[in-house]
Amino acid sequence: MLPALMRKTWRDDRRALIGWAVGVALFTVVYTSFYSQFQGAAELKQDALPQEMLDFLGIADMLSPAGYLQATVFSLIGPLLVLMCAITLTARTIARPEEDGGMELLLATPLSRTAFAGQRLAATGSAITLVAAIPLILLLIIVPRVGMDIALSHVAAAGVGLIALVWCFTGVAFLAGAATGKRGTVLAVTGVLAVTTYLANAIGGMSDGWQWMRWLSPFHYFIGTDPLHTGWHAAQLLTLAGVGVVTAAVGMVLFDRRDVGV
Repeated sequence: MLPALMRKTWRDDRRALIGWAVGVALFTVVYTSFYSQFQGAAELKQDALPQEMLDFLGIADMLSPAGYLQATVFSLIGPLLVLMCAITLTARTIARPEEDGGMELLLATPLSRTAFAGQRLAATGSAITLVAAIPLILLLIIVPRVGMDIALSHVAAAGVGLIALVWCFTGVAFLAGAATGKRGTVLAVTGVLAVTTYLANAIGGMSDGWQWMRWLSPFHYFIGTDPLHTGWHAAQLLTLAGVGVVTAAVGMVLFDRRDVGV
């Protein structure tokens, strides 16, 4: 049987989880199910915008199946949705009970601080992973049905990359919450980092002189290898997952040492 603290975390977050899951699922289904209808609009968009803007937005190849999926599901809105879910839910693991005054009661359980933080993170992380996996699951079903000429292994590579990206930022968000105990800090730090690194990846892809910036961005390791065209890149996926694991581990150490008023 799963630990009681994990079950309580899922129970407390169930409404938010259902809402995020439904939102991500609807977004994925709408964009992929109407692939053929969007082709005319996509062609107009490509004709109307300069090539530099198309490259920045990740929609330069929107007329191909792989380019369409990258532009709609994996370029901006899809990652934005799942990262918002990850950051807001991770902010609840440590920072929310601490700010709400309930941390003392939770820490009264016969668990070490490390075990407490680990179970909270495990519950939230598994729930976030499930939400992040929704696009992957749905695309594997929908892509063949709508006639997209793209290898499902490439779709799987991009979907797993999205999960790895979420793990990366989940670890960062947990570290910020465990170190400070403030939800505002978690949202600010992780949000600014996400926006900054997204821009770094986009700008690095547009200018030869700034290509080095891409290697500092988690988004490069997620989508910069173009998995929808080239398939699996294990080193990049492991890098994202590794950052998530290391930052989460540092967060647990800091939480164990920090004075939270007990």
